Amino acid sequence: MSEDSENRTGNHRKRFIVLAIFASVLFISLLAGFFYVRYRNTHISTDDAYIKGTIHTVASKVSGTVLKIYTADNRYVKKGDLLLQLDPETFQERVDVAEARTDSEKARLESLKSRLITTRKTLTQLKTAVAVADAEMDVVKAKLINAEKDYGRADRLMKESVIPVDKFENIKTEYDVIVARSKASQKQIEQAGTAVETQKAVISEIKSNIKAQKEKIRGKIASLKLARISLSYTRICAPSDGYVTKKAVESGNQVQPGQPLMAVVPLNDVYIVANYKETKVGSIKPGQRVKIKVDAYPGRAFYGRVGSIMAGTGSSFSLFPPENATGNYVKVVQRIPVKIILEKETDPEHLLRIGMSVIPTVYTK
Repeated sequence: MSEDSENRTGNHRKRFIVLAIFASVLFISLLAGFFYVRYRNTHISTDDAYIKGTIHTVASKVSGTVLKIYTADNRYVKKGDLLLQLDPETFQERVDVAEARTDSEKARLESLKSRLITTRKTLTQLKTAVAVADAEMDVVKAKLINAEKDYGRADRLMKESVIPVDKFENIKTEYDVIVARSKASQKQIEQAGTAVETQKAVISEIKSNIKAQKEKIRGKIASLKLARISLSYTRICAPSDGYVTKKAVESGNQVQPGQPLMAVVPLNDVYIVANYKETKVGSIKPGQRVKIKVDAYPGRAFYGRVGSIMAGTGSSFSLFPPENATGNYVKVVQRIPVKIILEKETDPEHLLRIGMSVIPTVYTK
């Protein structure tokens, strides 16, 4: 009896232990499930995410021969650094010719201005001469009036034999001199007036020529600027800070306008585009913090924040968007791109490269 009692007691103890273990496991599983569900509700992850960034394609704006290359693939450059030099000889010749033509036209303009100054001085002198002639004419007219009176009186007295002939001849000679002087003064005034009008016409013509010359110079200056700009295009510089990549040119190559030569990739402004399911994106808001795991660096975490949410699904902006108006319809969960901005100090070494796969986790609470 004692052995049976001990066996039953041992069996009860074993069942109790098994039940206790089962209950503990069940409790732990439920607790783990609770925290897992809670975590999934407040931490939204996706592995459909990639690093994006700006890629500056470096291309030539003019055709020419590559004279020298000053960089190499994967080398860091700063904005404005010289990347390569095209042969500038032809472009420098165009600048020299344009400068010579511009200087020639400017010299002609200065000549016209000098001629205008001289002509204006001549006009001033002619106007002064006209004024002097007018004043002299007034004097001559006054003398002519007196001379006509004296001559008329002398003529009457001569006919009446009151004055001698020689006195009459003297009065007549004086009258004739004044008449001739009056005619000469009048002719001088007319000639001076004609000269004044001629000089005015010359001045008007010179002004017109100066205006046309200024327009011509503006055209030459524009051509010179274009030539200098084309010359500056032979120096191809980095459009931004970044790393040189996809270099596809060597010294001696002939390049054409628009031909891609290399690319400069700045790594200080990379961002992440994560494609979240539409069923999850409702909890994502701009400004929420994001933890980022990168396949290339499994032991390191990067951080950022939600920058913006795209205005449509990724498929809506594809080349051939889906058309579900006809045929059988199968619902497919769409994905909406979310832009994630990296925090400034999260990647000081610029480890993140464009195109890398990442797993971002958005902290929704």
